[in-house]
Amino acid sequence: MHSQVRWKLSWESELQLEDHVELAKFFRESYGPTGAFNAKPFEGSRSWAGARPELRAIAYDSTGVAAHMGLLRRFIKIGTVDLLVAELGLYGVRPDLERLGISHSVRAFHPVLRELGVPFAFGTVRQALHRHIERFSQHSPLTIFSGIRVRSTLPQPRLDLPSTRVDDALVTVLPVGRPISDWPPGTMIDRNGPEL
Repeated sequence: MHSQVRWKLSWESELQLEDHVELAKFFRESYGPTGAFNAKPFEGSRSWAGARPELRAIAYDSTGVAAHMGLLRRFIKIGTVDLLVAELGLYGVRPDLERLGISHSVRAFHPVLRELGVPFAFGTVRQALHRHIERFSQHSPLTIFSGIRVRSTLPQPRLDLPSTRVDDALVTVLPVGRPISDWPPGTMIDRNGPEL
């Protein structure tokens, strides 16, 4: 039997060093099973991989961090349209809690999304998570778009790599202040920064 989970919303400036250390360990343990490379950004006390979130929804239980999702407001470009979004990402669930419905962590953010006044929440997920996201979208207004390429900058400039990369990920959009019909059409999204 798993203990109760409680959610806490924390602005980035509210986190202390010990919070970052605990979150970095959580991400190493959550992302590590998918490949050592995925856990590498979280060495030491670094609790983010690409762009640093401004707000975090963190679930805790009796053994520590149970789940996490980050939020960052930014302007993305779809075709010629600049669009304010709250990017959701840096999602993780402790391996022993998978399949317990914690994936609905976006619900912890929903009241704050309205307060922030963003028209949409936006995120990208790997194609391998299509079924997982599809199940979640059955019980929410989340829309999944495929066939859209997303350009991002690298978190750290490198001499041996181009400064941007393009992914064919699934794009997820949650209407917040505007209806999904207002989402601009287009087959390329420019994130104008690193992935969250």
